[in-house]
Amino acid sequence: MYYFLLTLLILDGLLLAVVVLLQAGQGGGLASLGGGAPEKVLGGRQATTLLHQLSWVFGGGLMVLSLLLTLVTGNRASGLTDVQRQLRTQQQPVPTAPLNTAPSEAPAGQTAPAAPPPAPNQP
Repeated sequence: MYYFLLTLLILDGLLLAVVVLLQAGQGGGLASLGGGAPEKVLGGRQATTLLHQLSWVFGGGLMVLSLLLTLVTGNRASGLTDVQRQLRTQQQPVPTAPLNTAPSEAPAGQTAPAAPPPAPNQP
C-alpha cells in the first residue's frame, strides 16, 4: 500500500510539473506591479482551459496523496525508519571515565588537603 501510494504521488508530481510548464504565461510578471489597473496586476480574467483544470486536479491529488502517505507512514513505522531502528540496536554504550573524587575522599594512605580558612568579614 505504501509503495503504491508513493508511486502515485511521484507520477502525480511529474504530471503536475508538466502541466504547469505547458501553460502559457500571463506576461508581465512582477514588472506589472508598478501601477495600473488591478486587471493588469492580477492578470485579468482568462478562459479556463484543459491545462488549467488539470493543474487543479493534479495539485489536489498531490495534497490528498501526501496526507494519505503521512497517515500510512505513521501507522507503519511509528516515527522510526528501518535504518534508525538498526542504528539504535547496533549502538554500544560508550565507556565512561571514572568521576574525579572529592578532596575529602582521598585515596588510602593520603590525607585530604585542609580547607582554606574562611575570610574575615570586614565592614
